[in-house]
Amino acid sequence: MQFARAAWRFLVAIKDGMVLIAMLLFFAALYALLSSQPNSAAIRDGALLLDLNGVIVEEPAAPTFEDFLASSAGNSPREYRLRDVVHAIDATVGDDRVKAIVLDLSSFAGGGQTSLTDVGAALDRARKAGKPIYAFASFYSDDSYQLAAHATDIWLDPMGGIIFAGPGGNRLYYKGLIDRLGVTANIYRVGTYKSAVEPYMRADQSPAAREASQALYGVLWDSWLAEVKKIRPQAVIKPFADDPATFIKTAGGNLAKVAMEQKLVDKLGDKTAFDRFVAEQVGIDETPSPDSFNSIDYDDFVAANPVDRNGSAIGVLTVAGEIVGGKTGPGMAASGRIAEQIYKALDEDEIKALVVRIDSPGGSAFASEEIRLALLEAKKKKLPIVVSMGDVAASGGYWVATAGDHIFAEPDTITGSIGVFAVLPSFEKALAKWGVTADGVQTTPLSGEPNFVGGFSADLDTILQAGVENSYGDFVKLVAKARGKTPAQVDTIGQGRVWDGGTARQLGLIDGFGGIKDALAEAAKRAGLAEGDYHPQYLDPESKFSWLPFDGIPFVRQESAPVTGVIGWATQRQKAIFGQALATAQGLLAREDVQALCLECGASVPRNNKASADWFDRLLAYSFSSVPR
Repeated sequence: MQFARAAWRFLVAIKDGMVLIAMLLFFAALYALLSSQPNSAAIRDGALLLDLNGVIVEEPAAPTFEDFLASSAGNSPREYRLRDVVHAIDATVGDDRVKAIVLDLSSFAGGGQTSLTDVGAALDRARKAGKPIYAFASFYSDDSYQLAAHATDIWLDPMGGIIFAGPGGNRLYYKGLIDRLGVTANIYRVGTYKSAVEPYMRADQSPAAREASQALYGVLWDSWLAEVKKIRPQAVIKPFADDPATFIKTAGGNLAKVAMEQKLVDKLGDKTAFDRFVAEQVGIDETPSPDSFNSIDYDDFVAANPVDRNGSAIGVLTVAGEIVGGKTGPGMAASGRIAEQIYKALDEDEIKALVVRIDSPGGSAFASEEIRLALLEAKKKKLPIVVSMGDVAASGGYWVATAGDHIFAEPDTITGSIGVFAVLPSFEKALAKWGVTADGVQTTPLSGEPNFVGGFSADLDTILQAGVENSYGDFVKLVAKARGKTPAQVDTIGQGRVWDGGTARQLGLIDGFGGIKDALAEAAKRAGLAEGDYHPQYLDPESKFSWLPFDGIPFVRQESAPVTGVIGWATQRQKAIFGQALATAQGLLAREDVQALCLECGASVPRNNKASADWFDRLLAYSFSSVPR
C-alpha cells in the first residue's frame, strides 16, 4: 500500500511538472509574440527588406500553439499574405524614405505562379517609379527566380547556383501497396479526368490524366518562360532549362559560373558583400555590424501603410484553402465561418458590392454549396458579386464561383475540374489473412453497412455511386445555369478536366482576365460607384483573442463535422463500427475476471469511441479533387 501511494504521488508530481512546463512555454511564446508586434513609428530612411522566409499565400493559416513556440525560437518559416506583400511594394512608390527594395530569397519557399506574377508586377511598378531592387539568394529555383528576375541587380552566392525544374513531376501510386496489404479501396467517382482517386486504383497515371496534365503544365511553363524572358531578355533561360546537365558539366560543376555566363545573374558575392553593396546605396547601419545596411522592417512598413478607407466600401471575401464544413480556419475555407462573415457583412449594410477572392482546390460539396447559398443571400439584396480567381479555383472552388455575376481569372489560374469522387476503404482481404471474418443478422440490406470486415454490399455500392452521380449532376446544372450553357455542354468540358485560365476563357468558364483590382473596378461599376470612389473592405475572420495561439492546444474542444449526405453517413458509420470493434477487442483483453457483459448490446447503444484513430479519419476523408495531378 505504501508503495502504491508513493507511486501515485510520483505520478502526480510528474503531471504537475508537465503542467508547469506547459504554462511556462505558453507565457514565453506569448511574451515573444507581444514583444514582436509591428511598430509603425519605426520607419526610417533605408531599404525595404523583404526577407521572405516562407511562402506567399492568399490567406495565412491560423497559427497553432506549436507555431508560436517555434516562432519564439526565431527559426520558424511564415506565410506572407499576398495582398500585404503587393500593397507594401506599391506603398514604396510614394515614400521618399524607401531608397530601395531588397529581396532576400535564400529561404523563400515559393508560392503559386499567379501570385508570384502579381508580386512581380508590383516590383515592376516600383522599379519604374525609380526604386532600385536588389535580390540575393544562396540558390535560386523557379519560384525565387521568378521574383528575382524583376530586380535591378541579381546577386548569387559564389557557392550557390540556379536550377529550373519547371512544373510537373511524379506522384505516388498506392495500388500495389493496397493490394499487398489486402485493403480494398471502394471508389465512387464521375469524371474521366478526375485523377485524384487514381493512386488508389492504378499503379500509374491514366492516359486521360496524362493528357490533361501535359496540356496544363505546358501552358504554365510557357507562361513562366515568357514572363521571365520579357524582363530579362539577355538571360539564356530556355536552353539552360532544356539541357542543364551539359551546361553544368561544361562548367566543371560550377553552377555559379553557369549562372554568370548565361547572364542569369548580375553579380557573384556572399551575403556580407551583398549587404555592403546595399549599404553603399542606402546608408550604413552600424548597430548590427559595419557591413549592414539601413533596413525597413516589412511588418512595420505594412502597419504604417493601412489600406485607404476613402469612398464606399466593397466587401472582399476570401475563400482560400480546402473547402470544409464547420468554422475552422483561416487557412482552411470553412463554410460555416465564411457564411457567417457574409451574413455579418449583409447585416451591417455598409458594403455596396462583393468581390469573392477564391484560391482553393475545392473540398466538400456540401460546404461549397453552403458558401454559394450565403452568396445568393447577397444577391437577394441586389449586391453585385464579382469573382476573382487566384492561383487555383477548381472543383468546389468553381462551385462557389458559379454565384458570381462576373468571373475574373489570370491566364495561369488553374480552374475547372468539374467532377466528384469519394473513396472509402474496407479490410476484408487483410483481416481474412489473420482469420478475422464477419457474420451476423440483417433487418435491412444496409444493416451493419458499410462492412469494413466483410466488404461492402452490392446495394451499398449502388447507393454510394448513385449519390456521387447525383452530386455531379447538381454541379453540372449549377455551372450550366450560371454560364448560360446546356448541361450537355458543361458535361463535355467537365468530367473532372482541369483547365488553365486562358483555355477556361475560351470555353466560357470565366468572363475575362484580371486580378483583384480589376474585380474591384468591375464591382464598383456594377454598383454604380464613380471611379476611385471606393475602397476594399476585407471580410476577414474575427478572433476575440487574436493574440492567443489557442488553435492546436489539446484542451481546446474541436467542432465535429456534421453528416451531409450518403457518403458522410457511410463514413461516420464506418468510423463508429471500426471504433466499436477495436474498443471491444481492447476491453476483452484488458478484463481479468468473469464478465456479465452483453457484446450484442453494443450495436444498439451509441458510443463515443476514442479508439477510432486519426489515420482512419484521414483515410475516410472525402472531397472534391485538389490541385490536378
